[in-house]
Amino acid sequence: MKVSYQWLSQYVDVSGFTADELAEKLTRSGIEVDIVEKRNKGVEKVFVGFVKTREKHPDADKLSVCTVDVGQGEDLQIVCGAKNVDAGQKVPVAIVGAKLPDGLVIKRAKLRGVESQGMICSAKELGLNDKLLPKEIQEGILVLPEDTQVGESILDVLAINDEVLDFDLTPNRSDCLSMLGAAYEIAAILGRPVQLPDAEQGLQKNGAAGQASNHISVEITSKEQCSHYAARYIENVKIGPSPLWMQNRLMAAGVRPINNIVDITNFVMLEYGQPLHAFDADKLANGHIDVRMAKSGEKIVTLDGVERDLEPHMLLITDGTKPVALAGVMGGENSEVTDGTVRILLESAKFDGGTVRKTSRQLGMRSEASLRFEKEVNPEAVIPALNRAASLMAEYAGGKVAAGIVEAVTQDNKAVQIELSVSRINQYLGTELSVEQVSAIFDRLHFTVEAQGETFTVHVPSRRGDITRAVDLIEEVARLFGYDNIPTTLMSGVTTPGALTKEQAIRRLVRNVLTGSGLHEAITYSFTHPDQIAEFPGAYPGAKPIALSMPMSEERSTLRTSLIPHLLDVAAYNRNRNTDDVNVFEIGKVFVTDESSLTKLPEEPLMLSALITGKRHETHWTGKAGDVDFYDLKGVFESVVSYLGLQGIGYKAAQQEGFHPGRTAHITLQTAEGTQVIGTLGQLHPSLQQKKDLADTYVLEVDFSVLADHASERITHKLLPRYPSIGRDIAVVVGKEVQVGDLIAKVREVAGSLLESIQVFDIYTGDRLGADKKSVALALVYRTPERTLTDEEVSELHAKVVEALEQTFGAELRK
Repeated sequence: MKVSYQWLSQYVDVSGFTADELAEKLTRSGIEVDIVEKRNKGVEKVFVGFVKTREKHPDADKLSVCTVDVGQGEDLQIVCGAKNVDAGQKVPVAIVGAKLPDGLVIKRAKLRGVESQGMICSAKELGLNDKLLPKEIQEGILVLPEDTQVGESILDVLAINDEVLDFDLTPNRSDCLSMLGAAYEIAAILGRPVQLPDAEQGLQKNGAAGQASNHISVEITSKEQCSHYAARYIENVKIGPSPLWMQNRLMAAGVRPINNIVDITNFVMLEYGQPLHAFDADKLANGHIDVRMAKSGEKIVTLDGVERDLEPHMLLITDGTKPVALAGVMGGENSEVTDGTVRILLESAKFDGGTVRKTSRQLGMRSEASLRFEKEVNPEAVIPALNRAASLMAEYAGGKVAAGIVEAVTQDNKAVQIELSVSRINQYLGTELSVEQVSAIFDRLHFTVEAQGETFTVHVPSRRGDITRAVDLIEEVARLFGYDNIPTTLMSGVTTPGALTKEQAIRRLVRNVLTGSGLHEAITYSFTHPDQIAEFPGAYPGAKPIALSMPMSEERSTLRTSLIPHLLDVAAYNRNRNTDDVNVFEIGKVFVTDESSLTKLPEEPLMLSALITGKRHETHWTGKAGDVDFYDLKGVFESVVSYLGLQGIGYKAAQQEGFHPGRTAHITLQTAEGTQVIGTLGQLHPSLQQKKDLADTYVLEVDFSVLADHASERITHKLLPRYPSIGRDIAVVVGKEVQVGDLIAKVREVAGSLLESIQVFDIYTGDRLGADKKSVALALVYRTPERTLTDEEVSELHAKVVEALEQTFGAELRK
């Protein structure tokens, strides 16, 4: 809402406070002001001039030489290039020494040999927004009304020296979508009275044109969607421009002037917050109005010339035979006020906000009127706004207003009364306000109050529809008392410090480990296509797909049972854009049920999934460049396991749908209850890789909740080793059926506490070994924190390790 400082001053005394100071006070009291816009963009020494004569320039066909009186004694000779300049006009004139926007200074000059002593200005040259100007004055010089005083400063004539406060209103403060609402707010802050306009001033001077009920009738068929509809009848109107002061007010508020009738309805809407609409009464069948819902298949051509298809949930204004307006949104072209209009039916109504909102959004027709109706207008402003507009039409359009108002009311406005005690206010705010202080605040708000001791019965005016409970009144007291004046108090009672849950802390840690390992976190849709579930069911192959009742599209029609399909989409998306090396992970929920038709909510296990494909860079996991493989992703997962302090993690060869049949392992966890499978790690199935047009791709999916449950909450630190280590490498040839994990377990068993670490660094298969053989290379590190190991004892222990592998697995040292 744009609030003109000069317009505001007509309703409340703001003397002693600049626009910037008012903006600061408003913001501190809860009405945020985004900006204070100065309408004067740098205009100085521009006055109203009268063009006495206009003659063609002797040496230029497109220039005119004008004699202009600016009320300063001597006439000025000004050369002007505008097509519309003519004798007898009153125009804005920038004299020598004047300043215009963008730093332009007017100097005495010669144009094609003729001296020019100033400049006749267009509206745009004065810094006015030409988009808000009436169409007839957007081009050429600005021609002022005939009654404008010669010599008067253009700053006063066009209100260019005004300032505009731009309110950034929260949805509950729709009362400030009007100048009077803003005036009540400023008056409450400053403790000053509000001067309301005399809504019936023009009517008292007007010669009534009979009774309105003799010309028009009103009926409300849709009683729930329209609680009040009022109309006045006005004859003998003359369509023309509105007065300049009204145009200035509208442009300051960001509304383009059109003609006196339309401008008056917009002016009153901005003033009262009550949208109005003027119909050409001669275009209504028998002057009748019926407010009803649309019928299926009905159409209306709105004022913007667009034909709209109507639906039964849309509220219409009709004349009993045809729709003439979309209630609260826009009028119809078939009842539009034109230059030939002489009789007006003026509408003021209270429409249901939800109905207007649904219609305006569906048709894409948000307007200043619909904005106010959507937020619910003040029901008690319907009649005052109607009278105010009729009064202005009588004064500025020459209309004769028929006596009486024709109206229909289906619901009475219920007054809001709230009881509140001073002790409750102080308890909520931590203040020590007195009865007198609270009473003074309610008086400043213009709330009617009945006091009994420290208890108030507050009668809330209908303009403040946001106040319905005692806590709303307490908020009013707080903001007008001043948030800065509320003392700081300690909280009482038992309080607990905020902290992350164990799962949240583990999730944060895992994210850090994975991103530190070179993976990027992805966040994908929880919705997927049923085909993606079928080709990669993930950890829950028996889960039934859960279809959405109202999906956004077929691609997002089913709840996911695995995170991996969408990570594959991420990889394919990047590969299609020449990014072949993709390393991503996601932590998110999947949705699992065994019911074909849901009778209860599905389970929502939290899963961790990761995907790597493309090349391994030297800065990544093994330090060696090349294609990524199974052990790269396994190494990343083991980094997570290490950071979490997890014990009992193992791997077991497996076959699972969607994975490569020979390069897949189940991740197991050994606990007191036994061994359980918690996830799967392996290469994507070749057929699925080919379908996605991916290189060798490795994926991981593990139950994150299990990881979090068994992770250590305590970080364990250990001293750096004081004594050196001794390393031994070993490569053994074993049968293909032998599990590497079993080899490692046997090495740990034999080597005991002297074995610090063991790592697989190579697995080789080939014709030289035989079809059913493989070579496994292990790097062993021996160390004890108590002393320096001797080469002899390490060699002896290492020989026992080799012997144990030979006896248990039939291993042979590879030479």
